[in-house]
Amino acid sequence: MHRRSAWLAVGAAVAVAAALAGSATARTGTGSAPPTRVIVITDGGCSSVSPLRLCEGLRAAMRRTGMSARVVSPTYRENIGDFLRLIARGGYERVILFSLYFLPDVGAVMKRHPKVRFTIIDGSSRDVAGRPQNVQGVVFRTSEAAYLAGWLAGKLEQRRAGPDVVGVVGGVRVPSVRDFAIGFTAGARRAAPGITVLENYSNDWLDATKCRAIARRQIARGAGTVFNVAGRCGLGTLEAARDAGVWGIGVDSDQAFLGPHILTSVLKRFEEGFVTILRQVENRRFSPGRDTILTMSDRAVGLGKISPKVPRPLLVELESLRRRIVAGEIRVPGAFPRRGA
Repeated sequence: MHRRSAWLAVGAAVAVAAALAGSATARTGTGSAPPTRVIVITDGGCSSVSPLRLCEGLRAAMRRTGMSARVVSPTYRENIGDFLRLIARGGYERVILFSLYFLPDVGAVMKRHPKVRFTIIDGSSRDVAGRPQNVQGVVFRTSEAAYLAGWLAGKLEQRRAGPDVVGVVGGVRVPSVRDFAIGFTAGARRAAPGITVLENYSNDWLDATKCRAIARRQIARGAGTVFNVAGRCGLGTLEAARDAGVWGIGVDSDQAFLGPHILTSVLKRFEEGFVTILRQVENRRFSPGRDTILTMSDRAVGLGKISPKVPRPLLVELESLRRRIVAGEIRVPGAFPRRGA
């Protein structure tokens, strides 16, 4: 999930300029060939929750591809435009951005450096301010995995007394968050026609008290499952689920470790995204103004651990749904187009 407000909110962020792969070595088997020069810009360094998962995925991708990259992060005191201008003059073959890209200064810098190739990970090139033509996006179509989570939540809701209700607690209403919510809603309604899906936003990625309050209101309205789509703020959603004795669904990484109240988690595998980007760089491939769509068939999205309390027959049905989605037999709606659409 993108943290539109994090640039101003994360005052503790410090600059990071560490080569994750050690020395900038060339890919294996190339002898003395010059190293591929790739830099990744985040808004929180590798110590924040979402960027930490991003950095873990980058490390895994570098091991798989034999390529290297650096991660840098501006401090909250720095002007993002000046920071990015410095990067753009660094001679990198690819500049990868996670979050921040929707700020006006970012699009302006991209336009002033038309020969620099920028890639957005976990976002669309269409969302960059000013729509510069030297940027491509790598989009995780999380709606497919969220559809499975919604279907499972809907089926379990039917087993409870009273009206069927589930909830989604989002951070900021941006396309990457809406993609989760749209898929979840479609899956829940397939499982339980007529189910009520509550969808509310905290407009915050960090303050868990805001998401906790929203989740409590949803639970008071009958929600038997609440879905966290709000990063660190969403930990409050999952705490509210635990306290009320209802199901919680995690996001991005497997959050089953939080307790037995976690029904499952909708995973976003950054490793697959970075493997895609690094191989594009390696093969000198770049699609300006377009997006690479990663789906469940790419193993880029999926479900985490499912609670052992889920009946076996539901697991069998769930796996059948997954296979049908991968095969293209079920077309899941989302905020992003299907690959090839």
